[in-house]
Amino acid sequence: MEIYVVRAGDTVDSIALLYGISPEQLAYDNQIPYPYQLAVGQALLIRYNEETGSFPLVVNGYGYPFIDQQVLEATLPYLSELSVFSYGFTLEGQLLYPPVDDTRMLETAADFGVASILTLTPFDEQGNFNNNYIHVLVNNQEVIDRLLSELLAVMTEKGYAGLDIDFEFILAEDRVAFAEFVEKARIFMNENGFTVSVALAPKTSADQPGLLYEGKDYRLLGEAANSVLLMTYEWGYTYGPPMAVAPLPNVRQVVEYAITEIPVEKIDLGIPNYGYDWPLPFERGVTAATTIGNRQAVELAITYGAEILYDERSQAPYFFYWDGYGIQHEVWFEDVRSMLAKFNLIKEYNLRGCGYWQIMKLFRANWLLLEKEFYILS
Repeated sequence: MEIYVVRAGDTVDSIALLYGISPEQLAYDNQIPYPYQLAVGQALLIRYNEETGSFPLVVNGYGYPFIDQQVLEATLPYLSELSVFSYGFTLEGQLLYPPVDDTRMLETAADFGVASILTLTPFDEQGNFNNNYIHVLVNNQEVIDRLLSELLAVMTEKGYAGLDIDFEFILAEDRVAFAEFVEKARIFMNENGFTVSVALAPKTSADQPGLLYEGKDYRLLGEAANSVLLMTYEWGYTYGPPMAVAPLPNVRQVVEYAITEIPVEKIDLGIPNYGYDWPLPFERGVTAATTIGNRQAVELAITYGAEILYDERSQAPYFFYWDGYGIQHEVWFEDVRSMLAKFNLIKEYNLRGCGYWQIMKLFRANWLLLEKEFYILS
């Protein structure tokens, strides 16, 4: 495979002719719809053959139960695990089901031979992470026992293969208790044939301040769980200033700290499958970016005649455009170049796998590139 960056005057036909492939294949692999328009600076995946990589990798993708069926079926061939987002719990430890039934999702995953993972989150009635739910749970053995018992019953009945604990904004005072809860869950679930993973905020040191970080102890959680996911994304986020969602130097810093606390064979790298569109000028507390898919970002560049640029330091594409209301926008997203940079980081540190947040929008070129770079473990 190669990556080609579109130049002025290029067409799908001319690029296909240059590489000796069919225009139809080029358009399909890169999700280029008729009339096959391109953006200057757009990165295209050029696929010559069907060979797959030999570097073994566990690939997880998070999805909501309302995921489009065609997107789900197009993505599952490239996954080892499908994490269903998400189940919750009450302050009494009773399990809460997703608002949309997950049966279709589980049955489709089973048809493709992909393991389903139940994601557990401490969401309140407003759909926000609530650290009071976490505090009550991890400090009450009766609540823990009730929740684990209900989880086991549902996972057994529905055919789940594992549990993913995705708790955020954990209070610093609950740091040890949370790790102990994860360990109890892992022991209990392992005894019954299930795995347990835990999602980690992207720390770069043990004493990193902030509500996202103080309650997550990398060493204790690495010991407690079967595997961990580094949530290495959201540096660029809805209410923050325009920047890459996952700048490679920042991602590298997290990995370099993580491997000092957790065995590499337990670590999965978080990968974003989305971007953001910021109206300018940015004003903190006022400006809010819109989440967009990677293909949607390219379509915006085409619509407004914007040239896609690539930041070598962040290893991420971006561009500017003016909308029909005279407002300038700045867009950061992911393409095959930024994905390859993350894949190379996985190989460099010999990590266990990767986890995509999230798979609700299809990014076919990413999956084809992943398959070329890795042997996907089932």
